[in-house]
Amino acid sequence: MQKLAEICIRRPVFATMLITALLVMGLASYQQLGVDFFPKIEFPTVTVTTVLRGASPEEVETQVSKRIEEAVNTISGIDELRSISAEGISMVYVTFVLEKDANVAAQEVRDKVSSVVGQLPDDADPPVIDKLSTDASPVINVVVASRRDLREATKIADDVIKKNLETISGVGQVRFIGERTRQIQIWLDGNKLNSYNLNIDQVRRAVAAQNVEIPGGRVSQGRRELTVRTLGRVERPRDFGEVIVATVGSAPVRVRDIAYVEDGVEEPRSLARLDGTPAIVLEVRKQSGTNTVEVIHAVRIASGHSNKPCRKISGSTTPGINPHLSKPRFMQSRNTSYWADSLRRSSSCSSCATCAPR
Repeated sequence: MQKLAEICIRRPVFATMLITALLVMGLASYQQLGVDFFPKIEFPTVTVTTVLRGASPEEVETQVSKRIEEAVNTISGIDELRSISAEGISMVYVTFVLEKDANVAAQEVRDKVSSVVGQLPDDADPPVIDKLSTDASPVINVVVASRRDLREATKIADDVIKKNLETISGVGQVRFIGERTRQIQIWLDGNKLNSYNLNIDQVRRAVAAQNVEIPGGRVSQGRRELTVRTLGRVERPRDFGEVIVATVGSAPVRVRDIAYVEDGVEEPRSLARLDGTPAIVLEVRKQSGTNTVEVIHAVRIASGHSNKPCRKISGSTTPGINPHLSKPRFMQSRNTSYWADSLRRSSSCSSCATCAPR
């Protein structure tokens, strides 16, 4: 350091250029400095989520949560093990000591859970194992407001808007809130079921068995080989009424004899509103390790100006579909402000636990 000081005193021009170069490098680095909500931190916490539809919390605890806890409890380095058993869902949280590598911990949990999958109820979904990530929350929302029916708007948003968002670099997942997905519903009449001495499970098995496509083998024609399939799907909603459930005496009992078929939507589990009118929200989550500001900026470029309907997206949809970006928050870089906020701050959103405020 003394030698450098002597050189700078003898050569003031060199000292000036050295300081100028450091200033230029600092300014260039500052302009390219990434901005994010939080630093990238990986906590050694693993969650195991299992869905058992229609089960009570007590049944979920005894049939799912307890068995998974007993399996993962043998892993070394566990600091805390707890579970939440609710109606139809089990969530097991495994927290390891900070010295434990998160990737190793997740793999060990997968190995232990896979050993008890056969002990879970047959109608339970396969357990989903995830690592706790600080960047898993949505970075920006696209709110779709429409004068059309919500079921039709959901179909358009899924086919057009969601697919466009998923092609943006850095976008990892796009999830719906307030959607209304089409569902063919069969409403049974209890009195008619009793008169034919039938039960709900018989109707369910009949519909499942007569609404399926199965492989039919192969047919060889010289040098060609054709694949044969048995086409058994019901093509129109009213055709479900012709499905034969059972035979009473010599007469077949069809679905239309004991129920009526409705072309409706799934039971709503979430609700979103924009300015007091029903809407659909697309939560955009970024890929792990990507910069939040860059992902938001890419979504803005693909969508147009933030305070107007998304130009690129709305231009490819049918009239009456008006996507909007969520309101701005505080994320700013040196020259450009970025818009990022959740629907819960930009509009009123009330629903079940899916999008309740956290």
